[in-house]
Amino acid sequence: MKEADVAVPAESGSTSVAVPWVNVGWVLGLLVLAYLPILIRMATQWSNDEDMGHGFFVPAVAGYIAWRRKDELMAATASPNYLGLLVMLWAVFQMSLGILGAELFLQRSAFVGSVWGAVLFLGGWPYVRMLALPLLMLPLMVPIPAVIYNQITFPLQLFASSVAENVLSLIGIPVLRDGNVLELAEQKLSVVEACSGIRSLLSLTFLSLVYGYFSEEKLWIRWAIFLASIPIAVAANAFRVSATGILSEYNPDLAKGFFHTLEGGVSFGFAFALMILFHLTVKKIIDRRGPAAVAV
Repeated sequence: MKEADVAVPAESGSTSVAVPWVNVGWVLGLLVLAYLPILIRMATQWSNDEDMGHGFFVPAVAGYIAWRRKDELMAATASPNYLGLLVMLWAVFQMSLGILGAELFLQRSAFVGSVWGAVLFLGGWPYVRMLALPLLMLPLMVPIPAVIYNQITFPLQLFASSVAENVLSLIGIPVLRDGNVLELAEQKLSVVEACSGIRSLLSLTFLSLVYGYFSEEKLWIRWAIFLASIPIAVAANAFRVSATGILSEYNPDLAKGFFHTLEGGVSFGFAFALMILFHLTVKKIIDRRGPAAVAV
């Protein structure tokens, strides 16, 4: 049998058709209209919450990545899957629960679920696979619920203050730690939520996905970069808190205002540089092992 004669069966519950661009347009339009009040309120939080400043970039970057694949999407054959419709209906139910219970996370994550369901319903699993990365990016634009946020930030505060205590003691600066508070000779430094590192953690994980997409072709290395960004962000913040303690011993003003903000920017740049270094190191190891593997 010739390869051209082999018929590829359609997925169960779906029929292969041309891409329904008109349907795509009105479904996405209705989604935005239905969730518009929720999206506006979420964008307002992006503007006011420094931890979510990257939220504006998530849909923009996800949309750009999807647009870069437009030729593949247009060449592909849509296989509408009604499981996607069920996902969209569940998202509407979730949104309703969130509105009734005044739970913002349920409302906002319902929009992400609706987008996922719409892609599956209109294009089927082939489209889900082609748009996997931008779809996986979308949850990063949803602010973390306060209950989970507090469970994450407090351990990060304790870790950063503990590392700072050890570093300061190691270089001979007297320090006494009480939880997330560092008692120095001249002043007291409190590692508050804003200094927990959650801001750089959220931003760097999102940036790792963008960086991996544009700089690396191997999928497993992209995932390695993403996973490595988490400990890198935590370690960089601990370094920042330690540096703040050291600098404040020479001049207490260096732990406040503009200098404190500058230290945050420097530590984030340091974390990003470490992430790039990790990527280059992995590639170098792969390149070295490649010829040896071929020789065997």
